[in-house]
Amino acid sequence: MGPEFLALTSSVAWGSEAILVRRGSRYAGVALAALMGFVLSTVALWIAIWLFFPLSLLYTDATWYFIISGLIQPAIVRFLHYTGIVRLGASRAGPVRSVTPLFAIFLAYTFLGERPDTWVYLGSLLSVVGVWFTSSRREGESAWKAIHLTYPLGAAFLTAISQNFRKSGLRIMPNPFVASAVTITTSLVVFSLSLVATGQLRTLKGDRQCLPFYGAAAVVSATAQLLGYIALSKGDVSVVVPLINTNPLFIVIFSAIFLRDLETINLRVAAGAALIVTGIALITYR
Repeated sequence: MGPEFLALTSSVAWGSEAILVRRGSRYAGVALAALMGFVLSTVALWIAIWLFFPLSLLYTDATWYFIISGLIQPAIVRFLHYTGIVRLGASRAGPVRSVTPLFAIFLAYTFLGERPDTWVYLGSLLSVVGVWFTSSRREGESAWKAIHLTYPLGAAFLTAISQNFRKSGLRIMPNPFVASAVTITTSLVVFSLSLVATGQLRTLKGDRQCLPFYGAAAVVSATAQLLGYIALSKGDVSVVVPLINTNPLFIVIFSAIFLRDLETINLRVAAGAALIVTGIALITYR
């Protein structure tokens, strides 16, 4: 399978995960969803490495790139993303976060020597317009504040930084399983320590009705994470990251089907998501 297909599959998975988290957030805080995802991914990946790969792969300079990436994403990024979903709704937070490619391409151009063409800049413009559409207030929805947009935007910028660190590490040691395991483990440690330091352990409590949703979200996010790493190991940042970030299209579609009682999807939101996806498609055009 090529990196484009893997990246798109990862995108569908991330879109599904957003819907599951939104459903589960009615019964428990999003910190529990993040923790469950980290634990499941960490355990599954280290079992796979123990069975199929030599541990000597850990003793390379690439490990430091993956550790730095893990300090950023998914620990901080996932918390910002989940908080954005709760504060803004999945169908808005997802599209706003999709500006990640704009940041990622700029960083890849500057630090990795990638050289995108004119289509990239046109696609970037369409993506920004799409974000403006999806960020407008909708009639009949619950109140939200413009400051809440900093959650998905912050997640987008930090994701771009993290993806460039990952690609740098994969150039040295191109094993997505080891890379993903180191990144996720680092994030699990950071996230757990942050919960203890801030006294937020109590936020992990919730109604057991959240477990089917958060459990499924953990499985889906672990799969999406690994697929993204495999795609990144095979392709360029300027191609893979935009494709992974087509997930707003799937978030809007899934929201319209599964979140009718929680969120409102109107023509403006759909048009904004379409513009973003069109922009991302132009970015990856060859």
